[in-house]
Amino acid sequence: MRLTGGQIVAKALKEYGIEYVAGVPGHGIWSLFDAFLAEGSEIPFIQVMHEQSAVHMADGYFRASGKPMACSTSIGPGATNTIIGLATCYTDSIPTFYVSGGPATHMKGHGVMQELERQQENAFPRITEQVTKRAYKAGRVDELPFIMHRAFNTMLSGRPGPVHVEVPMDIQTEAADVVIHPLQHRMAVGVAYPDPIAVEKAVALLLSAQRPVILAGGGAISANASQALTALAEKIGAAVSTTWNGKGAISEDHMLSIGAIGQTGTSCGNKITASADVVMSVGCRFTDWSASSYRKGASISIPPGKLIHIDLDHHEIGKNYATEVGIVADARATLEAILAMISDQQAGKALNSRERFLSDVQCAKAEWEQMLAPRRDSHEAPFTSQRPLGALRKVMDRDGIIIAGSGNTQGAVKQTFPVYEPRTHITSGSFSPMGWAIPAALGAKLAMPDRQVVAVVGDGDFMMSLPEMGTAVMNDIPAVFLVQNNRGYMSIRGGQRKFMGRHVASEFNYHKGNGEPYTANISEVAKNFGMQSWKVEASEQLESTLKAALDCGAPALVEVTTSRDAAGPFVTGWWDFPSPEYYEKEQAAYAEGRELEQHM
Repeated sequence: MRLTGGQIVAKALKEYGIEYVAGVPGHGIWSLFDAFLAEGSEIPFIQVMHEQSAVHMADGYFRASGKPMACSTSIGPGATNTIIGLATCYTDSIPTFYVSGGPATHMKGHGVMQELERQQENAFPRITEQVTKRAYKAGRVDELPFIMHRAFNTMLSGRPGPVHVEVPMDIQTEAADVVIHPLQHRMAVGVAYPDPIAVEKAVALLLSAQRPVILAGGGAISANASQALTALAEKIGAAVSTTWNGKGAISEDHMLSIGAIGQTGTSCGNKITASADVVMSVGCRFTDWSASSYRKGASISIPPGKLIHIDLDHHEIGKNYATEVGIVADARATLEAILAMISDQQAGKALNSRERFLSDVQCAKAEWEQMLAPRRDSHEAPFTSQRPLGALRKVMDRDGIIIAGSGNTQGAVKQTFPVYEPRTHITSGSFSPMGWAIPAALGAKLAMPDRQVVAVVGDGDFMMSLPEMGTAVMNDIPAVFLVQNNRGYMSIRGGQRKFMGRHVASEFNYHKGNGEPYTANISEVAKNFGMQSWKVEASEQLESTLKAALDCGAPALVEVTTSRDAAGPFVTGWWDFPSPEYYEKEQAAYAEGRELEQHM
C-alpha cells in the first residue's frame, strides 16, 4: 500500500498494539500527528502540558499494565524536554516508544529552526543515544517499516527499555509503496531459560542455608515472577525483602515479607537481609540506595553471605558483589526451575532447620511495627509523612495503585504503605526525578481504568508538573493526587542539615520581610484547573476526605499540611555521602562507614 512516512509510523503503532500516544504538537511533527486521524491508524492522542510529562505518562502506563505506550514531540526544545523521562525509563528498564520529528534531510546542518548542529549536523539523536536502548534515524521513507519493527524488537526483547525514532519532516510527508511487517514474525518467541547446572548450584545453596533471603527487584515485577517467588519462599522458608521497584513482588501482609532494604528500607528488611548467609537476588542491580552504599552489615553482607544473582542482563552479574552463582535468564522461568528441582522431602528438611531464623524474622517485624506505629498513627498537626499514608491504606482498595513521587514521600511510601499485588506500587526507583509522579499516575489510570490510582507527592515535586492537572481534567482521567505540603524540599533540607550542618535553598520562604514559609494554595489552584479538591489540616478528617476523593469518579486533589520537622522516612540504612572538611561532626562517622564498604 502507498503510505506517507507519517502514515507508516501511525499504522505500525496501531498494528503493534499501541493504545495511546501522548505528546505536544509542533511544526516538526505536524505531518506525523495528522496521520493519527487516518482510517486504520486512529490512536487516541493525549495532549500534555509539557513534553517531559508525555514520557512519564508512558512510563506509568507500562509499569501499571506491562504494555508499552508511545509518546511523540516536535524537534528542538520539545524533543530535548523528553530527556529526563527517557533517562528514567532507561535506568528502570521501562519499554517506551518515543518518536520525534527532525530537520528535513535536505536542510540538516544548515541551522534550521530548533536544530542542534554545531558539533554534528542534526545532533539530537546523539543525545538520546545515552538514555535509550537505541536511537534510530530514518533516511528514506521506504526504510521506515524496517525501522519500526526493529525498534519494537529492541524495546521489548532482552532487558527492556525505551527507544527513539526520529523521522525528518520531509520523510513524514513523502510516500512509498510499503508493507507494515507483522510484529509477531519479527520478535523472539518465549523467554530465556536458565542453565540447568546453575540451577542445581542455586538449589544446593538455598537448601544448605540457615538464613536464606530472596531479594526481589524490579525485574521480578517485569517478569511476572511474583507467584513463583512467593511459592519458593514458602517452600523453603526464605524471607523476602525488596528494592524500591521490587515492592509488591510478594504481598506485604505475608508472614515472610520483611519489607524494603536500603537507606530508607524497613529496619527488619535491612536487619534480616544483612544477616543472611545466602541472598538470592531476582532482577536487582544493587544500586547504592538499595544496598546502603555497600556498607557491610547495613543492608547486605557479601561476604560472608553468598549471592545467587538472577538477572536478564549479564552486565549486572558481579558488578557490585561477587556471585556464588550467576544466572542470566528470565526471572520467572528461573524461579520455576528452582522450585521444580526441590522435592517436598528436601523442602521439609530445610523448613525444619529454619525455625530459629523464622522466629527472628517475626521478632524483627514486630520491632519495625513498634518503630513505625507512632508516626503512622500520630494525630498531631501538621501531619507526619506517614499519617496520611496510614489513612489512605484504610480507605483504598487492596488492588489500588499508589504512585510515589521522589523525596520524603518516596521513602515514606516504601516504608509505610503496604501493597499486596505486583504493579500496585509504582515509583521511579533509580533516576527519581521530581515531576514524575503526576503524569505517571495519569498513565497508570489510562492503563488500568477500573483500578483506583493515587499519586503521593510533596509540594516541591508537585510544582514541577502542576500544569498536568489540566491534562487530567481535559481528558477526564480520574486519578487522585495526594499532595503533602511541607513548604519546601524537605528531603534535601534534611540531607543538607545532616551532612553540612546547615541548609540553603531548600525551604519555600518569603525572602523579604518576615521570612515566613511560603506556599501556593494548592487545593484552590486545583479548583481553578477544574478539579475537585480538598485541604485537610485535622487528623479526624483524613480518612473521610480521602474516601470522598476516591469515590468522586473525577480527577481530584487532596492537600494535607505536613510538618517540616517530622516529615521524612526513617533512615535505617546508610548512604555514602561525604561532608566538607570544615564540617567536622560527620568526618569520623563517614570514615567508619566508608571503611566497611564492600563493592570495591
